[in-house]
Parts: sequence; C-alpha cells; structure tokens
Amino acid sequence: MPAGEAPAAPAASPPVARARTDRWAWVGSPLALLPLLLVATVAIVLLVASGLHNFGGSFWSTRYNFLPGDPAGSSWGIGAFVAGTAITAGLALVLATALSLALSISIVVYLPSLPSRVLTILTNLLAGIPSVVYGIWGFVVLAPYFGFTLEPGLRDVLGWLPGFGGPASEIGPYGILLAVFILTIMIIPLTTALMRDALRSVPHDLIDAGLALGATRWEVARRVRMRTARLGIGSAILLGFGRAVGESVAVAMVIGAVPRLPLSLYSASTSQASFIFYQLDSAFFYPFLLRFLVEIALVLLAIALIVNLAAQRLTRTEIATATTVGGAGGP
Repeated sequence: MPAGEAPAAPAASPPVARARTDRWAWVGSPLALLPLLLVATVAIVLLVASGLHNFGGSFWSTRYNFLPGDPAGSSWGIGAFVAGTAITAGLALVLATALSLALSISIVVYLPSLPSRVLTILTNLLAGIPSVVYGIWGFVVLAPYFGFTLEPGLRDVLGWLPGFGGPASEIGPYGILLAVFILTIMIIPLTTALMRDALRSVPHDLIDAGLALGATRWEVARRVRMRTARLGIGSAILLGFGRAVGESVAVAMVIGAVPRLPLSLYSASTSQASFIFYQLDSAFFYPFLLRFLVEIALVLLAIALIVNLAAQRLTRTEIATATTVGGAGGP
C-alpha cells in the first residue's frame, strides 16, 4: 500500500446474502418462547386436571386420611408432606452450603492447578450418578448403619438438642436423617459448581489490591471474593434448594414413606415429591387420589418457579455488578 493512503474499507455483504440470512430470522423468535410455552402448558394441564377441588384451609392442614371406599370422608391435608419437604431440603441445604463453600474456596484459592482439576472432576462426577443409585446405596448400605449404630449414638450424646432426642421407638433404618444425608450428597455438585464459578468471576484487580495491602489469601477470600460473589453464592443456594425440594426417587427409598409429622430427625416421614412417587400407581384406580397428587404437583411447580426466578434475578444482578466493577477498573 502506498505511503499515506488510507486502508480500504471492508467490502459490505451483498444484499442478496443479507436477504437470505434475514429470511430465516423469524424461526428464532418462536423457538425462544418454547420454554415459556412448555411451562405454561404444564401449569394449565395441572390446573385443569386438579380443578382446585381440595384447595382451601383444610388443604394446608396436617390431616391426611385416605379412605378408598369413602372419598367424601377422606382428609386431604398436605401439611405433613410440606413439613417433611422443608425439614429434609432445609437441613440438606445447610450442610451442602457449608461443604460446597469450603470445596469452592479450596479449589479456587488454595489448591494448585492439578489437585484443583482433579477435585473439580470428582465433584462433577457426583452429578452424573442417577438418583436411583443414591437411593439404592442408602437403602441397602447406609440404612442399617444409621438405624443401629449412628442414630442411637446421636440420641445418647445429642439428645438434649431439639430434634436429636425423641422416643427410642422412632429410631429405625429409614427416616429424616438418612434422607438429609442422601440429599446433601446429591446437591453438593450443583452448589459447588455454581459457587466455584461465582468466586472465579471476581475481578483480579480487586484480588490483587487486597493482596497488595497485606491481606492473607483467606482474608481476601472472605472479605473480597465472597463479598463480591455473594449474589452468585445466593443463587447457588436457591438452585440447590430447588433441587432438594424436587427430588423424589432417592428420598422415597430412604425416608420411610409415613404420612405424618416427624417427631425427631430419626422419625420416618415423607415429602411432597416422594409421596407422589409412592402413590402414583394407586392413583390411577382412585380419581380423587390422582386429583390430590396433581394438586401437590401444582404446589411443587409453584415452589420451583419462585426459587428459579429468584436465582435468575440474583445471577443477572451479579453479572451487571461484575461488568460495572470490571469496566470501572479498566483503562
């Protein structure tokens, strides 16, 4: 190119090529609405199938009494199922949050490259194990140990704490405590992956500034990484809760399937999802039972939508904040 001559502008795309590209642009819009249409279809089908027949004050009570020969005399309260779901999912989430945060900080902050990659791979492998495998493992291997060794020992040592006491007759191979343990292992891969990504998304300028001021790696992790990534960590906790609430097969195999309020962590109980799993085969012979299961499914769907929408909002807020911080720290 001769000196002083401006570089030639790139050639514009031919109008015919742009027209061919735009011709198929309309396909993307309906496909983008497909997830929303699927969720709306599921909600409408459940609403129509249930007819909201049992919704009311008694629906939220703890009285459940299925009488196959007397539909009018049956009681359709989901309070015991909601309590079982809240206890198992809540306790599992507390344990999984603590363990996932420790794993994430170890992988991102402390471990060298090779051990970090190995631990990441092993954690991700847990997510690929089917839930029925976790259930069989708990049913066959862990249940005898929990019922005859761990739970009696916990009752003797921690019986003064709420939930760890209760009558000795409540102790058995299957119950709340075993379901909490299985759920904790099942949601750790999800929460760990999300927390790990949130901690890694913290701008390096903030980390370098903290280290330059003389802070230790733990102080930087606690005061800079965790504080900056708190919305992403919150999103991981919400999504882990949604995962724990919706688990049915593994919980149904270890929780005991007793539709009543648990008296302690050793009591056999049930959750909403596991109750649907247990009763689905019988429901096809009793339309009123099937309608009740559909109404429980509606409650689960509402919980899942609320949890996922809240998690998505936190994620979008964190991305916007990270972009603002990163842009402010740039040249």
